Amino acid sequence: MAADSPLRPGTIAVTAGRPDKVPDAPLNTPITMAATYVAGGEVEYGRYGNPTWTALEDALGALEGGRCLTFASGLAAVATVLDLVGKEGKVLVPKHGYTGTIMQLADLESRGRLTAEMVDVTDTDAVVAACDGAALVWLESPTNPALEVADIATITKAAHEAGAYVVVDNTFATPLLQRPLEDDVDIVVHSATKYLAGHSDVQMGAIVVRDDELYAVLKGRRDLVGAIPGPFEAWLTLRGLRTLHLRVERAQSNAQELVRRLAEHPALSEVRYPGFGAIVSIVLAQGEMAADLLSRKTRLWIHATSLGGVESSLERRRRWKAEAATIPEGLVRLSVGIEDVEDLWEDLRAALDGCVG
Repeated sequence: MAADSPLRPGTIAVTAGRPDKVPDAPLNTPITMAATYVAGGEVEYGRYGNPTWTALEDALGALEGGRCLTFASGLAAVATVLDLVGKEGKVLVPKHGYTGTIMQLADLESRGRLTAEMVDVTDTDAVVAACDGAALVWLESPTNPALEVADIATITKAAHEAGAYVVVDNTFATPLLQRPLEDDVDIVVHSATKYLAGHSDVQMGAIVVRDDELYAVLKGRRDLVGAIPGPFEAWLTLRGLRTLHLRVERAQSNAQELVRRLAEHPALSEVRYPGFGAIVSIVLAQGEMAADLLSRKTRLWIHATSLGGVESSLERRRRWKAEAATIPEGLVRLSVGIEDVEDLWEDLRAALDGCVG
């Protein structure tokens, strides 16, 4: 292998953010539990930096192709980005998107901080037209939980011509399946709680950018507000990141096989899948009651609100009051894990069989 050959994503996930290869060095970055540092260096205080964060940020930054900042949660990362918007600035956001983001925007709008305009990300022309006067264009692709896909490159070009920043929440796709910075997107956001950490035991968020000035502004906001991750959580997330490519490959393979089988099941009126990733949304023909019944009938699939873990989970999204009214009452979001696909199918099929009208 040539010394200047670029590494592929799976190799980056394993190798980035490691200590220098010197005799007796640990292979993994240790957990540094420190709130206070000896004066005279670059860190000075625990709110400004930590070697364990740095290792994770180096690794995730390398995967996305930019510079990374980690946060205490995905919503802390979201809030930091929304702070970029000036008073009464306009933000475009998918009408079907992560409820945490939508609720933050609604809160800010109710207090006169900004205005939020919901758009259908599948209608590229309408989104492009709405970019006029926008300060920030927030995209999810695929959207949560409708699994709609946006034309990121076209929308980004239009947004930049209108003078707006573009943000892509890349939680569902992960940098293994989609690298928005390559489409000239300004900011990538992750709920690292999900696929990046991958084991349902961490809460963490991340932002990745390419522009050094924007990085400095966002880091300044993190330093000031203190929305920092814990060292142990950073270490767990980096540990999870090492197997990201294996987990995504297996979960995606499982999802694609389940989609093929689900398409024939009589309990379903619709199967939504964007063609990549491991999130599938199904719509029960008998609506809300059937969807709730499904969540109670599975033995292997876990009824839970999060996603992206090694275990498979499912949830009727409209059980949450904040979910968009245009999401069908009978929609169940499946987060497909890495179990044996035959076991997943047998459990899901048995539960669905009991939901046929």
